[in-house]
Amino acid sequence: QRPLIALSFDDGPTQFTDALLTTLAEADIRATFFLVGEAIQANPEAAEAIAAAGHEIGNHSWDHPRMVLMSPTAVRAQIERTDAAIRAIGYDGPILFRPPFGKKLVVLPWVLRQMGRPSVMWSVEPETDLGPDASAEAIAAHVVERAEAGDIVLLHGMFRANAATRDALPAIISGLHDRGFELVTVSQLLAAAEEAVP
Repeated sequence: QRPLIALSFDDGPTQFTDALLTTLAEADIRATFFLVGEAIQANPEAAEAIAAAGHEIGNHSWDHPRMVLMSPTAVRAQIERTDAAIRAIGYDGPILFRPPFGKKLVVLPWVLRQMGRPSVMWSVEPETDLGPDASAEAIAAHVVERAEAGDIVLLHGMFRANAATRDALPAIISGLHDRGFELVTVSQLLAAAEEAVP
């Protein structure tokens, strides 16, 4: 019955991770970061900072391939190698999985079922809906106006080209709070949804 929304960030970590963490810390909220294993290996301190701040870390594959024509062995390797990188930076929470590009088809879902792993998608994605030239104001308005309880918001803030998203984050958070939403991690959102099922 609680009006919950989860903010999630894909890709990275990169040198721009700290800007996201600063905004989230100022608002005292926790988000879910779906990280790429290769980027964790290249930027371990940024990944450690995400974990140290109490955010949830998810698996976004090792090197962000399209996982639609891969063999089951290759898919499992992508997931397991990234899991290991996540654990190596000291994160001990649940590790959800989000497929690169949102592509899953047959093999990936089969492998995930074998591994007992959920695949987490999203329901609000301002950058794709608005296009690459959207302003921070447009991105924030898109999320705040369309969000409903139970939504998972997908944001990309890890690269230089994502400056508008980083700039939009404070307004997204304050706008959602003003509408009465509580911002939680994806796992917290999923757990609340399970509890709500009679």
